Amino acid sequence: MDQNIGKLLDNRYELLELIGVGGMAKVYKARCHRLNRLVAVKILRDDLSQDSDFRRRFQDESQAVAMLSHPNIVAVYDVSRSSEMEYIVMELIDGISLKQYMQKKGNKLNWREALHFITQIVKALGHAHSRGIIHRDIKPHNVMVLRDGSVKVADFGIARLVSAGHSTMTQETLDSVHYISPEQARGSHIDARSDLYSAGVVLYEMTTGRLPFEGDSPVSVAIQHINSIPLSPRDINPDIPEALEAITMKAMAPKAENRYVSADAMLADLEEFRKNPSINFDYTPSDLHLTQDGESEDPEKTQPISAVSFSGRNTQAGHRSAKPASDRPRSRAAAIEDYDDEPQSASWPIFAAVAAILVFTIGVLYVFYSSFIQPLFAPTPNYTIPALEGLVYEQVVQDRELLGDFSVLISSKIASEEPAGTILRQSPDGESTTKDPKTQISVTVSSGPEIVVMPDVTGWEYVKALVELQNLGLKVPVPEYQTHEEVPSNHVISYTPLEGAELRPGDKVQLVVSTGPAEKLEAVPLFIGQTEEWARNKADLQNLVIDNIIPVWSNEHAAGVVVDQSVAAYTEVPQGTKINLQVSKGVDPATLPPVPKTVSFQIALPTDPVMVHVVVKDGPTVILDRNVDCTLEAALSCSVTGTGTKQYDIYFDNVLVKTESVSFG
Repeated sequence: MDQNIGKLLDNRYELLELIGVGGMAKVYKARCHRLNRLVAVKILRDDLSQDSDFRRRFQDESQAVAMLSHPNIVAVYDVSRSSEMEYIVMELIDGISLKQYMQKKGNKLNWREALHFITQIVKALGHAHSRGIIHRDIKPHNVMVLRDGSVKVADFGIARLVSAGHSTMTQETLDSVHYISPEQARGSHIDARSDLYSAGVVLYEMTTGRLPFEGDSPVSVAIQHINSIPLSPRDINPDIPEALEAITMKAMAPKAENRYVSADAMLADLEEFRKNPSINFDYTPSDLHLTQDGESEDPEKTQPISAVSFSGRNTQAGHRSAKPASDRPRSRAAAIEDYDDEPQSASWPIFAAVAAILVFTIGVLYVFYSSFIQPLFAPTPNYTIPALEGLVYEQVVQDRELLGDFSVLISSKIASEEPAGTILRQSPDGESTTKDPKTQISVTVSSGPEIVVMPDVTGWEYVKALVELQNLGLKVPVPEYQTHEEVPSNHVISYTPLEGAELRPGDKVQLVVSTGPAEKLEAVPLFIGQTEEWARNKADLQNLVIDNIIPVWSNEHAAGVVVDQSVAAYTEVPQGTKINLQVSKGVDPATLPPVPKTVSFQIALPTDPVMVHVVVKDGPTVILDRNVDCTLEAALSCSVTGTGTKQYDIYFDNVLVKTESVSFG
């Protein structure tokens, strides 16, 4: 048995049982006697408790964590020191770790269940980060899954203490290295985005059933976090929606500046994805590509430069080859002679041709000017975009007076409290102006109030039903529990509203969950006064168990007869209840009266002539009274019957001389 079991810390916390052992502490189930509640007590290792610097940081960190208050964070109630022992008092969780839950499910969860869990983890991180606390060791081992499907993140602020307090390679270290951020692996500065990287790894593992990086040693795994990009989740599990893959890989971006800036930002994407799993985020896994030095690539820096080739042709301006002599112009005189030889009447067609060319050129220049040059300098009229928000799309497209030459295109439909078909947004904005009279107006149209049709979850496992309903935007309060002869334990018996009911997001669905078949009760027989054999046979007939037979002395019951029973007769108990019996082993010898014995003794008589008188009493009763004359006898022989010890008095001449005792033992 653990040496701490049974200890009472600070006269308040009684350690009941050991429930966990880690690299830096042991965890015990304990009872707080001041508030009469069960708690978990984490006691630090002895070597850590002896380090004064570690104790100081432990107190500071733990007190900061104790200020956190969130439904998805394990509450810290107390931080104390008792008898050279450092310990933390925490909320006692009735559940298992997310790692154990994943193992029970075959290591891979469906994406809806993974979304349910990661959303709660990120909410917990957001609360802690808003108070300046970084977890530093987010992994499935530190996330607890409760019976109602909710999760609680444990061990906030402890990772910094472990890393600073000792360097021993423990199993916790081996587990943690699969989830650490690149900056943690390098020993660089850590901020809230390191937690988001680890949360991304947890999401990756939940949806794919495997870790992003594996290796023969923690060092090899850490190096992969720094230098490698994991296989795309959809390459492992094609059922993962693209948007969820994008969220996962953005959270796991090697460079912190490429990740979500905060837990709230990541939560916003998770919520958008939950509402619309087909959403397309402006982010792809290619954003994670690394350069040789381990940094993310800048697409602008890695664009290939187009090759340009140059020919060997001579492009020197003004270079001409020499013309042959036959192509050279003749002398001016020769030219005149040729002209004068032509008839004078042939010159008028030349003037006509020149005039025609001039008219054609002027016409072309006018058309060019009026069609191209003049419009460049003429003022362009403005056209006002009609305001369409609040109008009904079907009516708008029929109203040519309203639209003119503008056209309307539905870019998206979203759920809204406005009637179906109502235009909610438009682009360009109404009353803005444009130079294009045929501008196309994109509008977002209401699809009407969002309706959630209640699915049939009868017989579903409770956590599965909870996740499905929450993913539909419905609220599920704590379920009612009832026994049921056919529906297995922790499965849904019934629900309200009924299947097919049209609900709105935020509506409540009340589940009734089975606790299994009702226990069959039996009335405990009256065993007292019966033999042990009869009691055993009777218990077997009623499916009760005689657990222990305790032999006792009894002056009222004979040997072998039942004297008492641990459960009162006629009490109704579940079948299989264990009962202890006390069985007589006969009369207690200590209570029997002693057997009288006869004892003889002698009394020496004096030589003086006196009358000796001897009296033996049993209480007030005289059992022997003798008178002897000393002159006649030298000794007096007495014989007395009795029990115990009796006193007798000796008188000389009626004067008490002495008192003696005789024993019958």
